[in-house]
Amino acid sequence: MQKLPLDFYQSHDTLTLAQLLLGCELVHESPEGTTAGIIVETEGYITGDPACHAYRRQTTRNAAMFGPAGTLYVYQIYNHHNCINIVTGPEGIGEAVLVRALEPTEGIDLMGVRRNEAFKTGFERYRNNTIDPTTADGQRNLCNGPGKLTISMGINRQNDNFASLTTSSLFIRGPVLHDFDMVTTTRIGITYGADLPYRYYVKGNRYISKK
Repeated sequence: MQKLPLDFYQSHDTLTLAQLLLGCELVHESPEGTTAGIIVETEGYITGDPACHAYRRQTTRNAAMFGPAGTLYVYQIYNHHNCINIVTGPEGIGEAVLVRALEPTEGIDLMGVRRNEAFKTGFERYRNNTIDPTTADGQRNLCNGPGKLTISMGINRQNDNFASLTTSSLFIRGPVLHDFDMVTTTRIGITYGADLPYRYYVKGNRYISKK
């Protein structure tokens, strides 16, 4: 299956794109191996939205968010968790879609290795916890949150911020999941704009971060 072309990211507004990305597959071809997962949960961040990182102005931290559609904006929270966003809209505007959760499809063992290494180095809240990717619960916990999925997929700010989904080793293909119902609801973990219905997820999917 081919990468989604540049005009896919250019042809839709941010909230529409957040919905269209559901069922598509995020892929990372890294030196350690290929990992992939179906996008099952997203959040949109748009102009005038007080929760959007670009709400006030462009800064060094959010500069990638003002790039062309299809650019990756990777930011760090809690000093070590990375989150991956897909830049949308015209260049210079500052809108993006946060990928919140994936259903793992490829490289599951590698995902487990990365998550368990992160436990050892303190990148997880509970250092003594480990994940067994051969179990259903282990697989469910690999990518059911924005910080978890970037660890499992080998995505970080240093290497992937400003990267293009059309030319880099990170790309999206699809859609690969069809005929599902979508839930539209409010976003998670924010203070401002918490009442805006800009979160979307695949109804009934066990890999989402939160119902």
